Amino acid sequence: MLVFIAYLMQAMAFAIIARSLSTWFPAARNNPLVVILYQVTDPILIPLSRIIPRAGMFDFSPMVAVLVLFFLSSRLAGTA
Repeated sequence: MLVFIAYLMQAMAFAIIARSLSTWFPAARNNPLVVILYQVTDPILIPLSRIIPRAGMFDFSPMVAVLVLFFLSSRLAGTA
C-alpha cells in the first residue's frame, strides 16, 4: 500500500512539472489536458504559494512541491 502512495506522489510531482512547462505556452491554457492538470495540481500549489513568497515574477512553489513529493515518495518506497 505504501508503494502505491509513493507512485501517486511521483505522478503528482510529474503533473506539477507538466503544469509548469505548460506556462511557457499561453495558448495551451485552453487545452482540456492542461485544464485537468490545473484542476489536479491546484489543491497542492495554491496553499503552498500562499506560504512561499514570490521572488519577483518567479513562483518557486512548484519546485518546492516537486522536491517534497519526490522526497516523501522515496521515503515511503524505501520503507516498504
